[in-house]
Amino acid sequence: MAVKQTAGRNQLGEFAPKFAQLNDDVLFGEVWSREDKLSLRDRSLVTVVALMSQGLTDESFRYHLMSAKANGITREEIAEIVTHAAFYAGWPKAWAVFRMAKEVWNEVEATDDAKSVHENSMVFPIGEPNDAFAKYFIGQSYLAPVSTSQVGIFNVTFEPGCRNNWHIHHADKGGGQILVGVAGRGYYQEWGKEPVLIMPGDVVNIPVGVKHWHGAAPDSWFSHLAVEVPGENGSNEWLEPVDDEQYGKVK
Repeated sequence: MAVKQTAGRNQLGEFAPKFAQLNDDVLFGEVWSREDKLSLRDRSLVTVVALMSQGLTDESFRYHLMSAKANGITREEIAEIVTHAAFYAGWPKAWAVFRMAKEVWNEVEATDDAKSVHENSMVFPIGEPNDAFAKYFIGQSYLAPVSTSQVGIFNVTFEPGCRNNWHIHHADKGGGQILVGVAGRGYYQEWGKEPVLIMPGDVVNIPVGVKHWHGAAPDSWFSHLAVEVPGENGSNEWLEPVDDEQYGKVK
């Protein structure tokens, strides 16, 4: 599946249009999308090591660490990858990477305790890890089908800081999505607008054709029901991740 990226055009479209086009269409649209040659997980591994070897531990590196986590690299694996690369790339560089990696891969024990408290606070089950859509999320999410007939209803749970990519719901007629807050605190944001807080009982109506994202607050687990509004020829268009600068606006 093609990786869609618009960060280049969003940030440099007017200043450096050719660079933006190469970034969005070639680097991500072609190179990262060649999953028949290398999986997204393997490409994340290569990218993290390559950037680490150059000592590049800025916000772009954090993005690639978050992508690596979303693409299936576990906390244990990233620790082993960085330890191995340290002997070739340099010990101080490994320290810098570990400081950032610890923030991206949250401490398991604390996360598990908070997860249990959150799960016990709501009626709906937390479900299983949302592996089928993991590539479209930063952080861990969980999915529990509530209804799969007539109207699709799913309980979606996000760990703190987890959010899905920018995306758009399409349909020729009808369509869209409704979110109903279930537990915890989360946010919804439409492109060009300020983030909106979602609390239990809050309802968000998402029309077709609107670019948006939703997910947990930085310091809270969050669950919402996602109600699929019936429509003709409905589809989802997944776009770029919500970067730290954009996500920082919810704090």
